[in-house]
Amino acid sequence: MVVLKGIPSILSPELLYALAKMGHGDEIVLADENFPASSICACGPKEVGLEIPRLLEAILKLLPLDTYVATPAAVMDLVDSDKQKCLDVPVWDTYTQLLKQAGVQTHLEKVERFAFYERAKKAYTVVATGETSLYGNLILKKGVIPADLLQ
Repeated sequence: MVVLKGIPSILSPELLYALAKMGHGDEIVLADENFPASSICACGPKEVGLEIPRLLEAILKLLPLDTYVATPAAVMDLVDSDKQKCLDVPVWDTYTQLLKQAGVQTHLEKVERFAFYERAKKAYTVVATGETSLYGNLILKKGVIPADLLQ
């Protein structure tokens, strides 16, 4: 936990460091409890017990998302058997709402399971969270802050 003015206290020093080090186009994975975070990226921050919507809301206060791509946020798509069962993923609606509140007006990109794993391997970092929702994983692509908005 961090206690600083203007910084959401839910963000750990390790996560803040990762966000600060990311460059334009770098991606961060917010991984649910079922995601193989340790085998994908052994060095990422561990935000054990924290749900992704709470982290996402805090991250979006600091991290600009990429406006030069069609979709700066992606989720793992349902596997065929879950599509056939019409599995509902309510957390995706929560992500979409939080992204819209932050000014992101595009839909969530849906990435096939194994393609998601490969993309996660290339991410700047993978954050292991306490998110228990099935298909709760989320990838965010960092954007830029225009010079006139830098302090």
